[in-house]
Amino acid sequence: MMRTVIFTEGGKEIGLGHVTRCLSLAEAFKERGIDIALIINGGEEVLSVAPSAILLDWLKDEKEAFSKFINDADYVVIDSYLAPERYYFKAYRRAERCLFIDDFKRFDYPGGIVLNGGISARKLGYQQKEGVKYLLGPEYAPLRKEFWNVEKKRIRRQIKRVLVTFGMSDVRNMAVSVAESLDLEFPEVEKYVILGLNSKSYERLRSLENVRVFEGISAEEMKRLMLDCDVAISAGGQTTYELARVGLTSILIATADNQVPNCEGWQKTGFALYVGRWDKVDARCLLESFKLLENPKVRSRMSKKGRRTVDGQGARRVVNEICNITDLLHSW
Repeated sequence: MMRTVIFTEGGKEIGLGHVTRCLSLAEAFKERGIDIALIINGGEEVLSVAPSAILLDWLKDEKEAFSKFINDADYVVIDSYLAPERYYFKAYRRAERCLFIDDFKRFDYPGGIVLNGGISARKLGYQQKEGVKYLLGPEYAPLRKEFWNVEKKRIRRQIKRVLVTFGMSDVRNMAVSVAESLDLEFPEVEKYVILGLNSKSYERLRSLENVRVFEGISAEEMKRLMLDCDVAISAGGQTTYELARVGLTSILIATADNQVPNCEGWQKTGFALYVGRWDKVDARCLLESFKLLENPKVRSRMSKKGRRTVDGQGARRVVNEICNITDLLHSW
């Protein structure tokens, strides 16, 4: 049996965005009958979403990473903001094929496939290079398996429920502050708030009107919440692609500098409204954007643009490329 080794990182401080997109690739490899080893540099909390992962600080234990895992791998995937450049060169020399996930032209990669599934990926100016194949744009965005097939979303005449989600880290504590702002202006609207791993704000949320708090939810549960809600207020990371896939009209706040191009890109597509960085956005701007979405025709138009942009098949397309399979649709 062929074997793929995936190296990534995640946890309380940096969130689970890398982990979730690697999980989606793992599912697509398994669909092709390929064995998977998912190696994560992170704490025990990542096992809540990736129970079969191997926890290893592969950035420090380079010898084990290469001798135990890479040497007998057919395919190697690296998704990291922290790995040194030499790791990519060593992997490229040892594995039959490599996939390097990149979000901001981090390196001049030695070869293999470079994946950037971001909405603004093609605008980063990747230079064509012999031996490197680039997969760029949201058609290659790897989503969790639960989002590969999603039923049509219902657009209500009125906003009854809003989803508030800022990732599993939420280091800015944005979920609580956004819920409090909505509570003042729209107390009748139900707020579904996803709390991060670090959150200590459960008691503050309990004092608000019409708030339901969710912690440690599964991908399937997240999809159901997105389908049940009418608007989302979200950070600008990996979750935006799941929101677009479902067609849940969104208001985005960048909680890190590298999320700004993503948020701006989604606004340009017409799927989302971008209200600014976490340290500059104010409640008035947020609430004005929310009021714009009270028009169901506006939400319907934005929802359709999201679903047209992300069809959920990115992980399968990427795996088909790395496995050199040309018949992309025969098993979908």
